[in-house]
Amino acid sequence: MHTIFNTAKRAIVHLFTTKRDVNNTFPSSTLEAIEQAIERSEKTHTGEVRVVIESALDMSAIWADQTPRERAIEVFSELHIWDTEDNNGVLIYVLLADHAIEFVADRGVNSRVAADHWQHICDELQTHFKQGRYEQGLLLGVSKVHGTLNTHFPCTQGGGDNELPNAPVLLR
Repeated sequence: MHTIFNTAKRAIVHLFTTKRDVNNTFPSSTLEAIEQAIERSEKTHTGEVRVVIESALDMSAIWADQTPRERAIEVFSELHIWDTEDNNGVLIYVLLADHAIEFVADRGVNSRVAADHWQHICDELQTHFKQGRYEQGLLLGVSKVHGTLNTHFPCTQGGGDNELPNAPVLLR
């Protein structure tokens, strides 16, 4: 149960978590490695993988008690990840202020992959993040999504169409 104290505490954390924290945690070399991993993986399946890293939520979202999951679904929609031909986009969303990782998969993927599969991957990423291994964690996440999409949406003709950008998105 959230109390006003918990909300205020969360608001302070979000207020002081900035894009600078994201840049320190995920330097350009890490973002480039993630982009390259996504590019390589999308050559072997028809799915689309997006990584979004957000420093913090705005205060209206905090006071409305928006969860990282709710925000991830919102970002999934805003970035049109649901708008792929085979409905097989997957979002890896990181909310730095909450130390939260969420996976959101489109309906084509969800019809074939159980929700606990994504939770298991989140747990693995959290282990890396807790040890300060952010790049390794996200690369592992991309690799796990790649394996899942390869199983359910393999390319049959040497590479799928790249419908969405591969570069990670940094928000706020």
